[in-house]
Amino acid sequence: MQLSTAVDKRIQGTIPGARRTFSVRTPIDGSVLAEVPDCGPGEAQGAADRAAAAFSSWKRTTPYERAAILRRWFERIGEQKAELARLMVMEMGKPLAEAEGEIGYAASFVEWYAEEAKRVYGETIPSQFPNKRLIALRQPSGLVYAITPWNFPCAMVTRKVAPALAAGCTVVLKPAEQTPLSALCLADLWREAGGPPGTFEVLPALNPVPVSDVLLGDPRVRVLTFTGSTAVGMHLYERCAPTMKRLGLELGGHAPFLVFSDADLDAALPQVVACKFRNAGQTCVCANRIYVHESIADDFSERLKTAANALRVGDPLDPQTQIGPLVDAQGMAKVQAHVADALQKGARLLTGGEPAGGLYFQPTVLTGIGPDMLLMREETFGPVAPVATFRDEEEAIRIANATSYGLAAYLWTRDLGRAFRVAESLEYGIVGVNDGVPSTAQAPFGGVKYSGVGREGGHWGIDEFLDIKYVSIALP
Repeated sequence: MQLSTAVDKRIQGTIPGARRTFSVRTPIDGSVLAEVPDCGPGEAQGAADRAAAAFSSWKRTTPYERAAILRRWFERIGEQKAELARLMVMEMGKPLAEAEGEIGYAASFVEWYAEEAKRVYGETIPSQFPNKRLIALRQPSGLVYAITPWNFPCAMVTRKVAPALAAGCTVVLKPAEQTPLSALCLADLWREAGGPPGTFEVLPALNPVPVSDVLLGDPRVRVLTFTGSTAVGMHLYERCAPTMKRLGLELGGHAPFLVFSDADLDAALPQVVACKFRNAGQTCVCANRIYVHESIADDFSERLKTAANALRVGDPLDPQTQIGPLVDAQGMAKVQAHVADALQKGARLLTGGEPAGGLYFQPTVLTGIGPDMLLMREETFGPVAPVATFRDEEEAIRIANATSYGLAAYLWTRDLGRAFRVAESLEYGIVGVNDGVPSTAQAPFGGVKYSGVGREGGHWGIDEFLDIKYVSIALP
């Protein structure tokens, strides 16, 4: 499996001082896609120095100048949509149709923040003194260190980098070691769009710890933005304390999907399937626990079984494929362990439950689910749908909230009063009502409890990279 000549050229951009490389392999068949620089402390220090130097001039550009470059970046991403989507498929196994959708989603953040750059408003504050004028300014925080995951290798980059650049910050990005190629391509397109040197640096690294040690300890780095596991997020939270960095942490999820007795199953089922099985279940907002009212549970489970059996598993470069491979052997082992644990504790297998060769796993539906099973306590990150039941609205809310996570939750009902009651009672940062895919660039994305702090998207996203400065002027 080979990269196109154009993509291969984009990822060969030099990283000053890089001497080592590591292999990026495709989960489709395990073959090597590319060799990329394996950055360490020296490269991290160099990137921080370049980004800090660039900040001194980038922060002084006008919002309109930054907006114009971001707009050109958006256009370049759109022009390269087919190439970027194909690269994503090879890099992490996402089916082609989903990869094309992600490129559009990634570009939408660049477009939004190209516009939002011009909306960083200050405020005037009424004074009790006739000779004083009080002003609040919003100014760029400084150098940003961004760490992105493998499951959305383009969208997670633009969702962090675009608002930071729009705010006037500069960015050093450490992409996931499984998927550095998309990030390298996006950085090359930023440079093509006119992005000044040093404003957006990418540091691929097989071992992220030495790179992070340098950047987390650097007081010039004023903001950390991270998407990944809760355990790593907690560690980074602690590491940022000595230098008092601002934090944006989008961490683990354990999303419930509540299907109430009044559900139109013909309408509800496609939303559950989209929410559970996209990207082979490898997203932090995928439905991890499906709770169905006991009066319709048997009917729902049979319909879900039929829908899962109809999903096409195969080569993700085939436009008809709906389920591609899991990203790596570690992910496969976790999915197998969760299914085995559930079956050992009494779950009933309706369909699937087995590997399908290589890193592919069959779409799986399980019933007879108990709260002590691993897949009801941890993210599975695979195409496994456990179906449990509830008796009434109060129980549904209670079991949905019975977790330390609080990223996304979903419900399906035709009762408007119930929709509001349940949505307001769910302890989550995102709630989809009759909507299994609610994320969009102009809305806030983030969680509560152990799912993180801060918000990405919308005007909230750019606020993460802006400091408030109060100016009091005493007139003569």
